[in-house]
Amino acid sequence: MRPTIGADDLGNDRCSFRVWAPNAGRVDLHVLRPQERVVPLTADDGGYFHAEVDGVGPGALYLYRLDERVERPDPASRLQPEGVHGPSQVLERRFPWSDAGWDGLPLERYLIYELHVGTFTPEGTFDAIIPVLAELRDLGITAVELMPVAQFPGDRNWGYDGVQPFAVQNSYGGPQALKRLVDACHNLGLAAVLDVVYNHLGPEGNYLADFGPYFTDRYRTPWGPALNFDGPDSDPVRWFFIENALYWITEFHFDALRLDAVHAIRDHSPLTFLEELVLAVRECARELHRRVYLFAESTANDSRLVRGREAGGYGVDAQWNDDFHHALHALVTGERSGYYADYGGLGQLVKAYREGFVYSGEHSRFYRRRHGTPSRDIPAERFIVFAQNHDQVGNRRLGDRLTRLLSFEELKVVAGAVLLSPFIPLLFMGEEYGEEAPFPYFVSHSDPELVESVRRGRDAEFRSFGWSQAPPDPQAEETFLGAKLNRNLRYAGRHRVLWEFYRELIRLRRRSAALALPSKARCDVAALEAERVLVLRRWHGSEQAFAVFNFGDVEASVRLPEVCGSWIKALDSADARWLGEGSRLPPQARGGGAAELRPKSLAVFTAAL
Repeated sequence: MRPTIGADDLGNDRCSFRVWAPNAGRVDLHVLRPQERVVPLTADDGGYFHAEVDGVGPGALYLYRLDERVERPDPASRLQPEGVHGPSQVLERRFPWSDAGWDGLPLERYLIYELHVGTFTPEGTFDAIIPVLAELRDLGITAVELMPVAQFPGDRNWGYDGVQPFAVQNSYGGPQALKRLVDACHNLGLAAVLDVVYNHLGPEGNYLADFGPYFTDRYRTPWGPALNFDGPDSDPVRWFFIENALYWITEFHFDALRLDAVHAIRDHSPLTFLEELVLAVRECARELHRRVYLFAESTANDSRLVRGREAGGYGVDAQWNDDFHHALHALVTGERSGYYADYGGLGQLVKAYREGFVYSGEHSRFYRRRHGTPSRDIPAERFIVFAQNHDQVGNRRLGDRLTRLLSFEELKVVAGAVLLSPFIPLLFMGEEYGEEAPFPYFVSHSDPELVESVRRGRDAEFRSFGWSQAPPDPQAEETFLGAKLNRNLRYAGRHRVLWEFYRELIRLRRRSAALALPSKARCDVAALEAERVLVLRRWHGSEQAFAVFNFGDVEASVRLPEVCGSWIKALDSADARWLGEGSRLPPQARGGGAAELRPKSLAVFTAAL
């Protein structure tokens, strides 16, 4: 059994402390509150130091003193009440959980809603999200995904600059508030997903290197030094992050973890960190008798991520599919700069529906080499698809959403392309009602040189896209405030109609057996290139659904497939109800007949076999 790290309240005003610090010959515990004192820690094998200390309980503040030289926060701190540079705090672990009957959702039922805690509500806290959960459930959302909440510098950040992986961001409300949010999700039947970062740490307040060889100079990431997952003394580093994952699952009852940018995890071990993480999470889920999933983000189009270990894969449950996004985005916006240079054809979107990856070994102009691996045999529920997410909105120069790029009619078609797909859909906060606020990158670093470096880095990142506008200043508070949602928009006008349209699409997906379960085997898709029309047919048991997407600027005529009975029109985005020009489709039609679609419209038919 590996040693547990951090401060552990033992009750009766007694606390255990354990830290891995092989770079230090001596480690002392400096208790600042309730009564200041210094306690030497005992050295254990493997570079660990520990002590059990009386007179220290929840609320106590402490630092570690290394070789009587410097004092640092606990690398496994559970709370940083004064920020990344301040002392760590001992936590009260007890919490009145009310989700004892919750064991998670089957993966195929996931419909994910990604949000950023700081901008989702005016308050920017965990507690402020709770009153909105019922509305998300009524929309049809089944899983709420939080962008990273590990302690980052300042009080505004996307979360990928976190430096204390176990500490819950203090400005969001801290660990008890996060538990209240997860508990509330479960009581409404919603799964809770957390974005975690195991490929790098942020630059400010990153003190791990003072304790031990957490980093390696053998590799680099786009964001700084790589974590030491395969070099000398890497076993405790691996366990540090594996224990972090188990902490979120056990202590906070999260149902799934989204693993950020796993393509940037450099590891040539025979048993990689990612594989070891999967095995540990599987064992934890078995012990808890709960469904727990791992979702990976990767730009590599590597199908090994989601293949089982018996097939030479890593065994991750699902992965974000950027290819689906890029194919859809380039098709509807016409953008061809940056990585969009590889996309834009309707046939690519067809391939994404049929297989998952668009690039499965073909040459990529953007990467200037062959890219990707085949994914035709990967089950549909192992792909998470989206038209927008924090990356694809926030990594634009102005952080502009599709609301700013597309017409109202196109927004409806894009919604259908994601929600009627045979994969796991993900929506980005505000997408469902056409939020107009941008979501640019923002930080609140305290080091002026670091701030300037961030500014230069963001500017360089946009050069391949050819965008000429100056990006918003990531350090400016108004950049952050301008990203906050205006959820009142959804109560009126086109925003209300779009919200109702999303809800109807989700209701149709859930109600129709043909659409409800992810499946590529029970899905047929084709393109009418000249007409810029995509047709999608899905079936299950005795039910089938037929969706037609007209991405073109002119009306299109599509022949309905033959069926024994009749096709029933389930939805037409051109209907006046959806502020369209008026449907040309009859309520019921025989197979073999023609369906006339308005430009930039979507229609869905259902029938029994």
